[in-house]
Amino acid sequence: MSEQQPASRVTDEEALDLHAHGRPGKLEINATKPLTTSRDLSLAYSPGVAVPCLKIAEDPSDAYKYTAKGNMVAVISNGTAVLGLGNLGALASKPVMEGKAVLFKRFADIDGIDIEVDTEDTDEFVNCVRFLGKSWGGINLEDIKAPDCFIIEQRLREVMDIPVFHDDQHGTAIIAAAGLINALEITGRDIKETRMVINGAGAAAIACVELFKAMGMPHDKVILCDTKGVIYTGREAGMNQWKSAHAVDTELRTLEEAVEGADVFVGVSVKGALTKDMVKAMAPQPIIFALANPDPEITPEEAREARADAIIATGRSDYPNQVNNVLGFPYIFRGALDVQAREINDQMKIAAAKAIADLAREDVPEEVGAAYSGRRLQFGPDYLIPVPFDNRLIVKIPEAVAQAAMDSGVAAKPIENMWHYRQELKNRLDPTAGSLQRIFAKLKDNPRTVVFAEGEEEQTIRAAIDYTHAGYGKAILIGREDRVRNKMKAMGVSLDGELVTIANAALSHDNDRYTQFIYRRQQRRGALYRDCQRMVNQNRNAFAAAMLANGDADAMVTGLTRAFAVCLDDIRRAVSPVPGQTTFGLSVMVRRNRTIFIADTLVNETPDAETLAQIAIQSAQKARDLGHEPRVALLSFSNFGQPLHERADRIRNAVAILGEREADFEFDGEMSADVALDYDLMKRLYPFCNLTGPANILIMPGLHTANISAKLLQKMSASTLLGPLLLGLEKPAQVVQMGATVPDIVNAAALAAFQSIDAK
Repeated sequence: MSEQQPASRVTDEEALDLHAHGRPGKLEINATKPLTTSRDLSLAYSPGVAVPCLKIAEDPSDAYKYTAKGNMVAVISNGTAVLGLGNLGALASKPVMEGKAVLFKRFADIDGIDIEVDTEDTDEFVNCVRFLGKSWGGINLEDIKAPDCFIIEQRLREVMDIPVFHDDQHGTAIIAAAGLINALEITGRDIKETRMVINGAGAAAIACVELFKAMGMPHDKVILCDTKGVIYTGREAGMNQWKSAHAVDTELRTLEEAVEGADVFVGVSVKGALTKDMVKAMAPQPIIFALANPDPEITPEEAREARADAIIATGRSDYPNQVNNVLGFPYIFRGALDVQAREINDQMKIAAAKAIADLAREDVPEEVGAAYSGRRLQFGPDYLIPVPFDNRLIVKIPEAVAQAAMDSGVAAKPIENMWHYRQELKNRLDPTAGSLQRIFAKLKDNPRTVVFAEGEEEQTIRAAIDYTHAGYGKAILIGREDRVRNKMKAMGVSLDGELVTIANAALSHDNDRYTQFIYRRQQRRGALYRDCQRMVNQNRNAFAAAMLANGDADAMVTGLTRAFAVCLDDIRRAVSPVPGQTTFGLSVMVRRNRTIFIADTLVNETPDAETLAQIAIQSAQKARDLGHEPRVALLSFSNFGQPLHERADRIRNAVAILGEREADFEFDGEMSADVALDYDLMKRLYPFCNLTGPANILIMPGLHTANISAKLLQKMSASTLLGPLLLGLEKPAQVVQMGATVPDIVNAAALAAFQSIDAK
C-alpha cells in the first residue's frame, strides 16, 4: 500500500478571501482581437460585424467559423442540489458554476459561461435553456436534483442539436468505469462474469449502472440498492421509472445480503453504508468504489482492516484512486466541440473511459508525480486512475471522444488528420510543444546519442530513460555503475542495455585517450598532464565533453547540480567555439500565440558591437530552425537616438554591422522594449522602422539586462521558458538550470541532439 498523503484543508476564511480578493469571483472576459484603434472597433463591431452576421444567416454552421460558439460551453444549474449541501437556490449555486467554468478553461481551454436559472419547474427550465441554446457549442448541466435532472437532460437532448451533458451523472460514471476497467484487469475478472452491487439510486448511481451495462455487464449481474434496500422486480415502495429499469429478479432484500459474494461494490450514497463485516463477506480481491463525499461509505483503512486484498477507490484526493469528474468533462467536451458533435452518446462515453484507463497503464512522467508530493505513480491497485494534473489527458481523451463521435455518425465536422489534431491539442495547454514538435519529429527520423554527465542523479536517470523511450536515440549515463544501478533499483526502473549505458570515467578504457586529448588543448594554458588526468577521471563534465569532442557521443547535457559558469568552463576544455561564431545563451519565452527569443542570457557580460551583431545573426538562424521568421530588435533605453547617448553607441554600431553584412532577416534598433513589442506604437512613432511586425528576437545590451528580463518575463507573464540554449560551440552541449525537472533535461537533450543533425 502506498503512503497516504494528508488532506489539503482550507478554512472558511481562506475560501471566502479567495473569492472576494481583487476582482470578485473567478471569471472575467478577455477580448481575443485588438480593440485599440477606431479601425479595430469598426472591424469588430459596426460596420464590420454585419458581414459575419449575413454569412451566418445564409449558413448557420458559419457560426462556428466567425464566433466563439465552437469553443463555448454553458454551465447551467438551478441550484436544487448544490454539492452535498442540498437545495440552496440558483444564486447560491453561482460560485460552483463559476468554478466549473474555470476548470473547463484550465484543463481543456474551453470557454465556459455560467447560467443560473431561477426555477424548479422542469418545463420552464427546459424552455429557458432551449431558447438560449444557439449561443453555445455545448451544455453542461450541474447540481440539479433527481429525478428532475433525468427529465431535463432527456428533453434537452431531444430538442437541441448540440451536446447536453449532466456531469453529476455521466462524469462520475465515466471515471468510475475507467477505474473499473483497470480493477477488473488487475484482478483477472471478466466484466460479463462479474457480480456488482451499487448502493444509491440517484443520478450518479443510475448513470453508473447504465454505462456499466453499455460496456457489457449483464443486467442480472448488477443489483441496485437504495435506502429501502434492494431494487427488485415487483417492488413498489420508493420506485420510479429510472429505478424500475434496473430492477432484477432476486430473493435478496438488503444491502448486507446483496454484497455477500459480490465482486464489486460501488457506493454513491452515504458515510458508513458499507461495514467491515460486509467487506469480509465479499468475493476474493473485492473491488470497492466508495464514492460518497466528503466521507466515503467505508474508508480505505477500514476496508483493508477487513480485507487486505481489497482494491479501493474513493472520491477524495487524499487517498489513491480518486474518482474525480475533472478527469472527464473538460476533455469530453473538448473532443465533442472539435468535431461539432450533435450529442455525447454512449460510444463517446465508453471511449473516454477506455482512454482514461489506458493512460493509467502508461509510465507516469516525473513532473506529474512532483505535483502530488513526489509520490511515485505506477499502474497497480493504488493507481487505477490517472491524477487530474496529468497533462497527457488533454490529448488522450479528446482524441478518443472525437474518433468515437465520428465512428458513431454524430460528428458534423470530422477530423481529417488525427496527427495534426493531436498536435493542436498539445498546443492548447503546452504551447512549447508547438515549437518543439518539429525538432522531436526530426529526431525520431535521425536518432542521436546523448551523454548525460550527471548520471547518478535521479532526474538525470529518468530523463535518459525518457529520452530513449521517446525514440530520440541512445543515452550514456556518466557515473559509478553500482551507484547508478542501485539508484535505478530504488526508483523501480530498469536499464535498457541497448539504449541506455553507463560509463564510469575512472574505469573507462577511453580515459587515456581523453586525457591526451585535453592535455593537447590545455598544455599551453598552464595544465600539467596529471592535472588533465585527474580532470578526466574525476570531473564528469570534462569526461563527457571529451567524449563529445572525440565523436563518441553526438551531444551532451549537464548543469543539474553545478553552476552554469563551472559547467561551461569544463565543456570549453574539450569543445571549441565554432570559428567565426559567438558562444551565447538564447532564452525562448513562449506564450499562447507568441514566442519571444532573448539573447544573450548566459555568457557575454557586455558584448561589443561586433559580438552583438553576431549574436543577432545566430539567434535569427535558431528562430528559423524553430519555425519562426525572425524580426530582430536590438534593445536600448534609447529609441533611434532619442536620447542620444554614448551607452547606446554599441547598439547603433551593431545595427550598422548587420546592414553592412546584408543580413537576410528583418532587424532594426536601437529601440526600447515597448516599441519593439508593440507594432502599432512602433509604426505610429517610428514609421521608418524596418520591422514589418512586432519583434520576436530581442538582442539585449548586456548579460544583466538579458538574464533579468528573461526571468522576470517568465514569472510575471506566465510564460513558458525554453532553455536558455547554449549556442556557438563546435559540438552541441546544453547546460540546464540547477534543479531542472526531468522534462527540462529531456528537452535540453533533444535540442542538443537536434543541433548535431545539421552539424553532421
